Amino acid sequence: MQTVNPAFVETLKATVKNSPYPTHMRMTLDHVELDQAEVVIQLDECHLQPYGIVHGGVVATVIDTATFWAAFLRLPEADGLVNVDLKLNYLKSIVSGKLIARGSCLRPGRSISYSEASVYDESENLIAHGTSTLMVLPEKGLQLGVPKFLET
Repeated sequence: MQTVNPAFVETLKATVKNSPYPTHMRMTLDHVELDQAEVVIQLDECHLQPYGIVHGGVVATVIDTATFWAAFLRLPEADGLVNVDLKLNYLKSIVSGKLIARGSCLRPGRSISYSEASVYDESENLIAHGTSTLMVLPEKGLQLGVPKFLET
């Protein structure tokens, strides 16, 4: 039985936090475990569209990201992952605060995985929901220098 290495998770979260796009979006990977992930964006004026509400692309970004990380830990260490489709429904607008996306991998696979994510505001109001199909990229994984799994 393999257990996810807590040191790998912390290194992964730090790597994501310091990567260009998550930094630009003010997005963090707050939690990740097998088949689950939580991504948070602290909203700011840069996330608003001309009508003064959060741009739909920001919401799509957190769904895309939460579905990705929910499937990621099932991969062999050498492999990467890419979203090949993203379907979502916007259910409520938001203007400030935080977006919290909770992703679940519904079907992990060796070549294709399927995940979903729900996006909430700070009061736990459902803002959006989406699904994604993800494709494994052999030998394109993150090299973090920490083993992903512990042998138990």
